[in-house]
Amino acid sequence: GCLTAGVYESAKVLNVDPDNVTFCVLAADEEDEGDIALQIHFTLIQALTSALSPQNPNEDAWKDPALEKLSLFCEESRSVNDWVPNITLPE
Repeated sequence: GCLTAGVYESAKVLNVDPDNVTFCVLAADEEDEGDIALQIHFTLIQALTSALSPQNPNEDAWKDPALEKLSLFCEESRSVNDWVPNITLPE
């Protein structure tokens, strides 16, 4: 399996091979609401997937351990501004 991080990178993957996408999380900060290009990509991703769009990762929806790990990964990556587009996952 493969994890694709980043809105633009995810949109590219969905455009090329949407049948191989199994899970999609859309997360944005309030300041991202005014970014028209980003919103267009969010709309594309939502049209091609059943997207989970968390508004606040600290709410009850994040009690699943896998989602907590994903949230922590995203938080750590964003805090150092170090998005890695593709991460190979162990079998």
